[in-house]
Amino acid sequence: MNREFRYAVEHSLLVPCGVAIALVWANWRAESYFQFATACAFAVNNVGMSLFFAVMMQEVLEATMIGGALHTWRRATLPIVAAIGGTFGAIGVYEAVVLSGDEQLLAAGWPIVCAIDGGLMYLVVRFLLGRGDARPFVVLMAIVSNAIGLVIIGLHQQSVHLHLAGPLLIAAGLIVSVGLKRRRVSTIWPLIGISGVMMWWGFWWSGLHPALALLPIVPFLPRAPRRRTFFVDSSPHDSSQHLEHVFRIPEQLILLLFALVNGGTVVHAVERGAWAVPAGAFIGRPIGILVAVGVAIFLGLRLPARMGWRELAVVACAASCNVTFGLFFATAVFPLGPVLAEAKIGALSTAGGLLLAIAAAWLFAVGRFSSDTSCAPVG
Repeated sequence: MNREFRYAVEHSLLVPCGVAIALVWANWRAESYFQFATACAFAVNNVGMSLFFAVMMQEVLEATMIGGALHTWRRATLPIVAAIGGTFGAIGVYEAVVLSGDEQLLAAGWPIVCAIDGGLMYLVVRFLLGRGDARPFVVLMAIVSNAIGLVIIGLHQQSVHLHLAGPLLIAAGLIVSVGLKRRRVSTIWPLIGISGVMMWWGFWWSGLHPALALLPIVPFLPRAPRRRTFFVDSSPHDSSQHLEHVFRIPEQLILLLFALVNGGTVVHAVERGAWAVPAGAFIGRPIGILVAVGVAIFLGLRLPARMGWRELAVVACAASCNVTFGLFFATAVFPLGPVLAEAKIGALSTAGGLLLAIAAAWLFAVGRFSSDTSCAPVG
């Protein structure tokens, strides 16, 4: 791997680069871009992203083991609560903005604000807060938020594919996974190639989005505790058969294709739909996250050991970015036309959430802006 590509992989730069290329391409040669995006959309969004979510879930599970940042159920549950609270907050503000005008067609677009751009969010949190416990918190939040949106979209989109074989294949895939685990199969390929394929078709025929299909088999894969490392660093259990090791480069290429396929839109519409999405993201999601976490902590849940309320505020602001997944969800919710264009412009504008997170880190003097050099990010 050459130095430039390695740097892009280790700093999660392929996603923003892909979005930038897609935007330029769509506004320069719209016809060729949309032909490319249409041809690749199914394979990338439904098959490739299932591998991406599997790698993310593998790392979250490792963070919940003894010594991990999310160890004990009180810590592992909190990012789930934060994701749900942020999602409800974003939906509430989105609908309030839409219903205050006369474009009722936009009301159906509320699943768009369920999205969190996990790649960009992770990148800015890593840059601002470094190797702290906020990183696994962020990843689990992104998984849960996007899973909510994918389930809603899957139930809407794939009702025509409902088939009795769907639940049966899901059950069979789980049984095969248990059997392979008990036989102590040393390679991940039977789980991916047999159980994974069964689960994918099971999800498709059950009306669930197949991008989530590999999540149920991840607990049966080999794993080891993670403390401070995430995504680009090595796990103590890394081997030629570890999921993260096998799919590290393919995962990045999948993210690049995902950004290319979903990132392009012709920039011309700035109407109510273009304001509703960022309003839900910038106002509803951070407030929803902070309120939900506050209630959950009062009831007994806990923040990760090296993460406080100031770091949580930075994470909540970073979660307002839903560029890539927002574009994907918008395309899934609305047909081609002016309403889709408005929604996609709104999703693009949520890139401002990265600036909002930087401002929060500066205001609360955390991470790179901390006066305590011992607490400054190291990577």
